[in-house]
Amino acid sequence: MPHHTPLIGTIVAGLVVAFIMGAIAHRLRLSPLIGYLVAGIMVGPFTPGFVADAGLANELAEIGVILLMFGVGLHFSLKDLLSVKHIAVPGALVQIAVATLLGMGLSHLMGWPLMGGIVFGLALSVASTVVLLRAVQGANLVETRRGRIAIGWLIVEDLVMVLALVLLPALADVMNSADAEAGAGALIEPLVSTLLKVAGFVLLMLVVGRRIIPWMLHWVVHTGSRELFRLAVLAIALGVAFGAAYVFDVSFALGAFFAGMILGETPLSRRATEETLPLRDAFAVLFFVSVGMLFNPSVLIEQPLPLLATVAIIIVGKSIAAYAIVRLFGKPADTAMTIAISLAQIGEFSFILASLGTALGVLPPDARDLILAGAIVSILLNPLLFSLAVRGRKQEEIVAEAARVAAARPAIGHIILVGYGRVGKLIADRLTERQMPFTIIEDDAEKVEEAQEAGLSVVRGNALEDKSLRSAGIAEAHHLLIAVPEGFEGGAIHEHARHLNPKLEVIARAHSDAEVAHLETLGVRHIVMGERELAGRMLTLCGAT
Repeated sequence: MPHHTPLIGTIVAGLVVAFIMGAIAHRLRLSPLIGYLVAGIMVGPFTPGFVADAGLANELAEIGVILLMFGVGLHFSLKDLLSVKHIAVPGALVQIAVATLLGMGLSHLMGWPLMGGIVFGLALSVASTVVLLRAVQGANLVETRRGRIAIGWLIVEDLVMVLALVLLPALADVMNSADAEAGAGALIEPLVSTLLKVAGFVLLMLVVGRRIIPWMLHWVVHTGSRELFRLAVLAIALGVAFGAAYVFDVSFALGAFFAGMILGETPLSRRATEETLPLRDAFAVLFFVSVGMLFNPSVLIEQPLPLLATVAIIIVGKSIAAYAIVRLFGKPADTAMTIAISLAQIGEFSFILASLGTALGVLPPDARDLILAGAIVSILLNPLLFSLAVRGRKQEEIVAEAARVAAARPAIGHIILVGYGRVGKLIADRLTERQMPFTIIEDDAEKVEEAQEAGLSVVRGNALEDKSLRSAGIAEAHHLLIAVPEGFEGGAIHEHARHLNPKLEVIARAHSDAEVAHLETLGVRHIVMGERELAGRMLTLCGAT
């Protein structure tokens, strides 16, 4: 049996190099997306050394696209969109139109065909979901008005891009058709046919899928098999995406998006997200690596002015359009600036559009390279620009946030609970029954909302960040209960917390002997390991202790 195959080599090279470059990017406080794209460049055909199989990388990237779109659907929030629909919907549509026109203008100067200019402009118009959400969360703006507007704006952009991915193949067939005498009929007929197929698929999903998918998942849950549940979620994501393409001739992306959206409406959406996250992340990384493999670094030297113009459209053109639109709706300048800067980058959908446009023959390779280079530059600059924009927030918002932080500190000598999962909820219920003051630190939006609805004091953030610990009142707390399931992460939280409050008593959770040993090495005095507690309790009940 051969020890090397192109498939294994592509997966191994992609993941190993992506890990190395992603770790370097994280160390430099850059988005890991930059590291994954650079990894793709390194294993691509335009750089020396090992060259991964481009064909297999594209096949793996298709799975990555399906799982990415499934994740977008899972997190799609109609409630978030409706709360800011009056500004987010028209604002996003106008901004997309402006950026697309600017992109078409540059493409015209470059001598590209009209369809290539449209795809190029659309790719420059949509912000990266990963980058925007990370920026908004890092600045603690998720619960603010301007944070909700930015997220709602992003949702509209994503919906427009889903529609573009559906219609692009039909438009490409028309534009590439040799029959130039067919006139408008050649354009209208395939578009109408595509829209009818999409309508049929959407109708089927809303009428049948909304009943069958939740029923099937509930049945799987009752089997008690975690492995079967994980497999069921993946089968739904991949099966619906493939069925949409095979039966209705619509894109994988639309099928995966609707599968995620329907699943996101069920009570099992959070568990589905958690169970499939590792696989979705792995294939998403392979997708970004495959995109990087397409990039020819020579564009940086051969086309510096077009690259400069591309970056200007992304950072300046889009920002000015978004800023003007928000101001026209009567919003304050700091809100307009925050939204404008948060959208001044491109990412996942841009790569998907670029890959699809190139595969369909409507987007020139030079345009794809400019999109990738523009994405790298804009993602590099966005955190700096965003931090400058957030610094200018108004005094009343600072006062409001101070009040929120103060409210999160129920009393001097309180307890801080890290994590509101299954274990965290049980702890919170018991502390509430005993009327012991405590504050929860949780970074999952749905869990935060659930805790708030229960009337609990919650700080949304990562307990590894000092600002989250300070917001929870770490200096006044007497106990820290680490209820997150990962013992090694708990050790890092312990170190951060004890640095801010050396007198703090820490109780941590562990899942293995290795985690227990690690926590003991760090000086954690109280460690609870589930298996040991279960064994001890069972022995006590049978009188064997």
